[in-house]
Amino acid sequence: MVYRQLGPAAGVPVILLNHWGAVLDNFDPRIVDGLAATRPVIALDYRGVGASTGKARLTVAEMAQDTIAFIRALGFEEVDLLGFSLGGFVVQDIVRQTPGLVRKVILTGTGPAGGEGIEKVGPVSWPLIIKGMLTLRDPKFYLFFTSTANGRRAAKAFLERLQERKTDRDKPIRMAAFLRQLKAIKAWGTQAPQDLSAIRKPVLVANGDHDIMVPSSNTIDLARRLPNAELVLYEDAGHGGIFQYHEAFVSKALEFLAR
Repeated sequence: MVYRQLGPAAGVPVILLNHWGAVLDNFDPRIVDGLAATRPVIALDYRGVGASTGKARLTVAEMAQDTIAFIRALGFEEVDLLGFSLGGFVVQDIVRQTPGLVRKVILTGTGPAGGEGIEKVGPVSWPLIIKGMLTLRDPKFYLFFTSTANGRRAAKAFLERLQERKTDRDKPIRMAAFLRQLKAIKAWGTQAPQDLSAIRKPVLVANGDHDIMVPSSNTIDLARRLPNAELVLYEDAGHGGIFQYHEAFVSKALEFLAR
């Protein structure tokens, strides 16, 4: 499993788990660098994704097991977790499987098992993926941001940031892994709801208020069902709300983690 580690050596590390189809170069550098200014940060490729070897997992639970093994292999006894989209599903399962390993949790652009519309991520995404190909734009331009002037400006700036790294870039995701991850997302969306009241850890839940991929209602539902949760919704923002409002998000995340 391939990863990048940044920031100081001391302190509880923040483990970053990213979205469907993401490799290391899809982590927003403003968020990674912002967190790493004061905290150890580790961004991770799932098994079979990017430069990580093996076969991509077909369930969220298996991705969680891989991540737990990865954390333990690095010798960490306690970590903070930040999951975006698919990564947020994985984070929920990590906390459920090994609560003693986790100190604090940040869930962004994500939702609970069986959440509203999660099983439809594929049907919602494919037309906009095709639109991106036809317009020679990264599909995230349409999938992660609103169609307002603010959303379009934020999309352009975000996609430019993802190209800032010029050396040591990760390998792109393979189509087989992309499709296997989509099956895992659909399974998460169709499985029975979990008892989130068992997650007693402090949780920061954040999203845009117009998420079309993982509907924003899921974010509100998470905050309601998690007993120790704080909710942040960004106005005129979509699935990539934390990227559009990266300065505000980093400030909030660091404040939350420092408590």
